[in-house]
Amino acid sequence: MAKSEQTWGITPPISIALPTPAETHSTHLLLEELRRQNTFETVSENKKRERVLADLQRIANEFVKRVAKEREPQNEVLIRDARGEVFTYGSYCLGVYGPGSDIDTLVTAPRYVTRDDYFKYFPSLLEEMAPQGAITDLTAVEDAFVPIIKFEYWGISIDLIFSRIATLKQFPPQGQLNLTNNEYLRGLDDRELRSLNGTRVTKEILNLVPEQSTFRLALRAIKLWAQRRAIYANIIGFPGGVVWAMMVARVCQLYPKAASATIVSKFFQIMKVWQWPVPVQLKHMDDGPLNVRVWNPKIYKSDSYHLMPVITPAYPQMCATFNITHSTMAIIQRELERGAELTDKIKSGKLAWKDLFVKHTFFTSDHKYYLAVIATSTTKEAHKIWSGFVESKVRVLVGDLERVPSVAIARPFNKGYERQHRVKSDQETQEVQNGSLAYLAQDDGEDDAKVKENGVEVKAEAKTEAKPEVKEEAKAEQDSEVKAENGVSASLQSDPENPAVKIEDIPSVPSLGAKVYTTTHYVGLELAEGAKSLDLSFQVNAFKAMCSQWDKFDATHNYLSIQHVKNTNLPDDVFEPGEVKPMRPARRVAANGNPAVGQKRRNASSEGNPPPKRPQPSLQTPAAAAG
Repeated sequence: MAKSEQTWGITPPISIALPTPAETHSTHLLLEELRRQNTFETVSENKKRERVLADLQRIANEFVKRVAKEREPQNEVLIRDARGEVFTYGSYCLGVYGPGSDIDTLVTAPRYVTRDDYFKYFPSLLEEMAPQGAITDLTAVEDAFVPIIKFEYWGISIDLIFSRIATLKQFPPQGQLNLTNNEYLRGLDDRELRSLNGTRVTKEILNLVPEQSTFRLALRAIKLWAQRRAIYANIIGFPGGVVWAMMVARVCQLYPKAASATIVSKFFQIMKVWQWPVPVQLKHMDDGPLNVRVWNPKIYKSDSYHLMPVITPAYPQMCATFNITHSTMAIIQRELERGAELTDKIKSGKLAWKDLFVKHTFFTSDHKYYLAVIATSTTKEAHKIWSGFVESKVRVLVGDLERVPSVAIARPFNKGYERQHRVKSDQETQEVQNGSLAYLAQDDGEDDAKVKENGVEVKAEAKTEAKPEVKEEAKAEQDSEVKAENGVSASLQSDPENPAVKIEDIPSVPSLGAKVYTTTHYVGLELAEGAKSLDLSFQVNAFKAMCSQWDKFDATHNYLSIQHVKNTNLPDDVFEPGEVKPMRPARRVAANGNPAVGQKRRNASSEGNPPPKRPQPSLQTPAAAAG
């Protein structure tokens, strides 16, 4: 059967119509807009990425050769032919990466090379064989769910994982190792299977779309839209990059000859009415050589609880959206409906493509009440571990919150805000732990506030308007139901009434103070209709207990608090230039001090008694602290 006549996916196509001139023109306009939005890497940066991957291949070959010499020093043929192979996965492999994107990379090696060898040799080989100064921020995480070496190479972030191919003692020539072959899964442990899975899934996606160029342009548009609307983050409970790729790929299968602009429009039309929990699948389920679990809600009860199942196409097939909660699903569906309305107007010429990519309003107008989940550590190294764990559990808190009858939706923001602070006393440390931004560091290059997205740090401008002297004013603005635990740090001065006390006698405090690291995740709350009060203390305390029971929790370095924040008290650094921070409505007062004409007093009695208070939803969220 010719490729153009092939049935793609598990159902026949909806349409095989060729693009109209209008659709082709719309695709051209979409491409121009994506270029204006800076979603494409420059030619020079592309070449730099290619050089980095070539260097990693060279280092991988040397790595395998060294292990071969250690294993069989007399086997000259084994040593001569020893080589590894480097693969990519994720956005780079899909061809939809942009400026600042990392490169997800896999090193494969023959069966005599072990994961212990990888962590023993590879970090030092990177330092030894890369150009001087090219490798920075090298970190090896051997006990991760997927063991990984993380580093930057010429400023490009690299996530490097490893697997051996247990069925091969020697690799075929460069480029001939096909990881989609299920036979290469034999003899691997669970971590090795997970390491191979990323490349296998990405390769399968590309193999299962009719036109890769059409798919890539459409996926760039959907990725940008999802990022701008803050619904892009697997760890938080939204689809990640691979999930959006599989959903776009399914639409490409249904319209195999359509232009990219048409795929984007059809994406919203189809996905907004998708009959969940019917899964999104790119191919029928495969049988494989392993006795491993494959997604099947008829056999496994837990699989039937997945709300929006999107199934990976590579064996063993798994649900890539198990993290999605009722709240994040509701937000995704809202955004799909909004996207469908916008693309209809774009198609009719009433709007331009730029209108699809307008930024979210999570902080500016979407919510009145928020929870701030604040992970704090006293060292940078401890904070990487602690903040990563807390980030991975935010979705658990969201799941607990959305089961509260008074909560309609608990929406987590898809990024955490990383901040660094300088404190000079235990009191100031305690204030930072409970949400104070009065001590934001601003003296050295590392002290800018950062946004953490999917574990990747992105610098953002640190706003430091909240000075220590206005701390009490800011605290007074908080809801009366929320008890702030921040204190005021006393200043040391010489006493003019007691000349025996001299300034030089006061113990010195380091001028810069100690650093404290925080990462804050915000959860926007939508209250159920008619809700008068909301007590979240049980959910907050349960989350605190769960995090503090983690085996790597260290009370001397780690701390966790959860604070209620009203929209008018959100910190400045969550707003970008041009965004308007919510403000308290100003009361109009006449010159005589009475309410201005036109303002009615609420049920003021003739006896002059004060009017009854207007009922307001009351949020009771006592600060929770692990540690």
